[in-house]
Amino acid sequence: MDLTSNLLPPTWYWLSFVLLGGLLAWCAVTAPWHRLRESSFSHAWLGGIVALFVLWNMSAGIHPGLGFHLLGASACTLMFGPQLALVAMSLVAVLVSISGTLEAWSIPVNVLIMGAVPIGVSLIALRAIERWLPSHFFVYIFGNAFFGAALAMVSTGIIASLLLVGADAYPLEYLRSDYLPWFVLMSWAEAFITGAAITVLVVYRPDCVSTFDDRRYLIGK
Repeated sequence: MDLTSNLLPPTWYWLSFVLLGGLLAWCAVTAPWHRLRESSFSHAWLGGIVALFVLWNMSAGIHPGLGFHLLGASACTLMFGPQLALVAMSLVAVLVSISGTLEAWSIPVNVLIMGAVPIGVSLIALRAIERWLPSHFFVYIFGNAFFGAALAMVSTGIIASLLLVGADAYPLEYLRSDYLPWFVLMSWAEAFITGAAITVLVVYRPDCVSTFDDRRYLIGK
């Protein structure tokens, strides 16, 4: 994660600009912007951006482009939906770049890997759990917040590694032995923090978790 501007071919960075621009255009058209007029939801969204900014700045790395930090993407997806989550994480990447931690040229590719990928995985997990598992409070918490967050973290590590191997930045054997295993360890931290945060919000501020529905997960259970 935290890919620098010299690890990938220049055309890949231009392609990431195009892909992220297309995704943000989709977000601009389909995002539930009206929810930001609700004070509690807008405060949660802005607070989430600040929290992600802190998380992304608390990173450690062993080599250029091989940094580690918590993502927070699953929590954002469950709270705000995929569109507002991607917009929030894009803003976080810009803020991190302004702070000097991330190079401006590499913002789009980092947003795609650390934002779009885990958001997509979290959304797929949410839809699969809604379809195949019982509609129960604990299924929502453990399935989406815990398992979904862990899966999103591991998937991000796999995609980032494949990208680095495809660009001949690092050999596969090195990434498989010294990089990917850390994502498995970090997935537990990501799962615990996401699960704890979503549990507290569902109990005390369910209006800030857009994917949670009392009628589906609580009433009559």
